[in-house]
Amino acid sequence: MAKLSQDDLLAQFEEMTLIELSEFVKAFEEKFDVTAAAAVAVAGPAAGGPAAEAEAEQDEFDVILEGAGDKKIQVIKVVRELTSLGLKEAKDLVDGTPKPVLEKVAKEAAEKAAESLKAAGASVTVK
Repeated sequence: MAKLSQDDLLAQFEEMTLIELSEFVKAFEEKFDVTAAAAVAVAGPAAGGPAAEAEAEQDEFDVILEGAGDKKIQVIKVVRELTSLGLKEAKDLVDGTPKPVLEKVAKEAAEKAAESLKAAGASVTVK
């Protein structure tokens, strides 16, 4: 098997859906017994200041479909692209709004998914 360059690998990942990429990361972690979690700096709380009471910034977001709008078929297509759902499951999700499309994803992924859904005519909330 020919060795793939970094650019070739990135091109392959670029074509994957978020669900496929998530499944790949899980398989990679199991195969090589590693975790892909980002390193978090551990610091002690500040001495009694208001910064010590501030909550940590949210790093997991849910993309919630509020309504399909006029272009329901386009919204179903986008839902299928973002998830691994079949046609019937995606249609049921769109029909049963408000429903979460993606749960506990990174901010960038949530914003990208929300933009795609809004471009298709859907109303979306990111929480």
